[in-house]
Amino acid sequence: MTLIKSISGMRGTIGGKAGDNLTAIDIVEFCCAYAELIKSKTDKRTIVIGRDGRISGESVQQLAMHSLTMMGFTVFDLGYSTTPTVEMAVTQHGAGGGIIITASHNPKEWNALKFLNEKGEFISHEMGKALLDIAKAKDYSFSEVNQLGDIISIDNAIIDHIKAILDLPLVQASKVRENKYKVVVDCINSTGALALPELLTTLGCEYVLLNKEITGDFAHNPEPLEANLTELSEKVREVGADLGIAVDPDVDRLAFVDENGKYCGEEYTLVMVAQWILDNTPGNTVSNLSSTIVLRQITEAAGQSYAAAAVGEVNVVTKMKEVNAVIGGEGNGGIIYPALHSGRDALVGVALLLTALEAKGMTLSKYRSQFTDYVITKDKIKLTPEIDVDHLLSQVEKGFSDHEVDTQDGVKIYFSEGWVHLRKSNTEPIIRLYAEGQTEEIARSLSNKIRTIVNQTLS
Repeated sequence: MTLIKSISGMRGTIGGKAGDNLTAIDIVEFCCAYAELIKSKTDKRTIVIGRDGRISGESVQQLAMHSLTMMGFTVFDLGYSTTPTVEMAVTQHGAGGGIIITASHNPKEWNALKFLNEKGEFISHEMGKALLDIAKAKDYSFSEVNQLGDIISIDNAIIDHIKAILDLPLVQASKVRENKYKVVVDCINSTGALALPELLTTLGCEYVLLNKEITGDFAHNPEPLEANLTELSEKVREVGADLGIAVDPDVDRLAFVDENGKYCGEEYTLVMVAQWILDNTPGNTVSNLSSTIVLRQITEAAGQSYAAAAVGEVNVVTKMKEVNAVIGGEGNGGIIYPALHSGRDALVGVALLLTALEAKGMTLSKYRSQFTDYVITKDKIKLTPEIDVDHLLSQVEKGFSDHEVDTQDGVKIYFSEGWVHLRKSNTEPIIRLYAEGQTEEIARSLSNKIRTIVNQTLS
């Protein structure tokens, strides 16, 4: 059983003892601390809140909402929703912040509270640290009886989200409708079962839904990786669909399967969407350091500039603002399209990709085949209290001083054949070792070059 309190929020397994797991006491304390934090940042006393389809979601949301009303906040209750929908609703309703109740791709026993600022973006490192300090000190005050907040139900947030997507110039809904695409969707027993049918209907698609019951009892591992999407691939082939769509439980990660049932690779979700954006609105792009090099390649081929950000959505968004990026995201299937909002959004990714396929007159397999194939390997190095991580990383950096090196988040080394990224995990006592090459053999070879220095340093 686990409870992790970090600058990005609180997540853990349901049940057990307070302080060791995600319990009612932990939820109330963190929500009260968040309310106190918002009071210090803005005079707005409204918070938007929504949840994915997890078994524990309603209980967690009720605790969160009533904690906030006791702190004097009015809560806009979206009920079942998606992470990007909650993000957009914050600004739409002029709220002081937002809370998303979701453990993203984690198994059903997990849940989490993710906190947003008044821009509908994940809170900054500084705000996250302040939140932890308030929670630790229990430095919050409840409102008197005449100042208690209310709960207001909002029923149309997903529809409003989709309307905003359809209003985007690069989403050409009328042309997509002419193609009558046939689509299979793996809803993973969560709120994608609400949002994706609504979107696909407006785009004139015929669709088949898998795992469409919102039970939170996930039919398979909810991370949209190839190994977990065999049912989707089989159904695409069985019904002769044009493509398959997979999302995670809170609908901010996106992966595609082509018309042959072949997994396109979640790393290529951002690449495929970014190519359409670059074709029409040239500009800079951003992804995190552990994402595929293909985004950099297509950006530079378009005569634009690519920038890498530290791992974490908030870091990607910050970098995107710094360089005025037209598209960005993460290699885990996270699309961030700032023309809509500054958060990962699977729904806008679907709309943009369908528009690209229609405009180019291509099947998904043909479109995907334009991009160079790369393989990313992911390994771990266990940490012990005796290991000086900073020294270890500096030794790796010195060992490859004649290469292009990025040290903003661990050490990333670029080779002619690919790259290797070594960084300390924010959630586990490990160092993550990622490598990318055009084959798994090349990626492993690059990874082993780093391991050699690591082993020498630790011996």
